[in-house]
This record gives sequence, C-alpha cells and structure tokens, in this order.
Amino acid sequence: QVQLAESGGGLVQAGGSLRLSCAASGRTFSINDMGWFRQAPGKGREFVAAITWSARSTYYADSVKGRFTISRDNAKNTVYLQMNSLKPEDTAIYYCAANPQVVITTARYDYWGQGTQVTVSS
Repeated sequence: QVQLAESGGGLVQAGGSLRLSCAASGRTFSINDMGWFRQAPGKGREFVAAITWSARSTYYADSVKGRFTISRDNAKNTVYLQMNSLKPEDTAIYYCAANPQVVITTARYDYWGQGTQVTVSS
C-alpha cells in the first residue's frame, strides 16, 4: 500500500502564491505517475496537473496553465504544486494521487491523499 499526505494549503489573497506538497510513504517503489486534483463545494473532482515518474512530461488543466507548476523529487518521494497568481475560483480541496488506472488526467487513480484546503479571498 501507498499512503499520501498533502500539506501546504491555507488562506491566501487573490494574486498570492502557495506551494502544496504531497509526501508518499509505504510501498513507494511502486509509485509511477502522480497527479493533483481539486474539488470545490458542490462540484465534482477536477484534474489540475499531473507528472510522469521521470518528470519528462507534465500536464495541466487549461484553467491553471501558466500559473501552476507541478514537480517531483523521487528521492524524497514527494510531489509539489506551485500555485501562483491565485484566483478565488481556485478555492477547493486539493488532492494528490498516485498511479493512474487509465488516463493520467482522469480521476481514476489507485491511491489518494486526504486533501488540503486552499482558500483564495478576493
């Protein structure tokens, strides 16, 4: 099994920045691609960003492209999401996930974290 733990969420004003971290533990040798998703109140879970194991390929939702950056440090079993120029519509619970079951941009992964709240005030 793999356990994922997010951190770094909080309250920030519009235009500000946050850096989310997701630390993996357990059978970390089995981890390959990883992703970030978010869920706002009353909405479904949506794709934010994803990264392959080698970090050679990254993927972003159109809504965050140019503002968010995903990266990973495999030596530390950690994936990051740098979020800049935050907007109120970025407010959501952010989840990290590991090992996509089908397509890296869809919310079907083997492992999920508990989520971290990000709130952007206007």
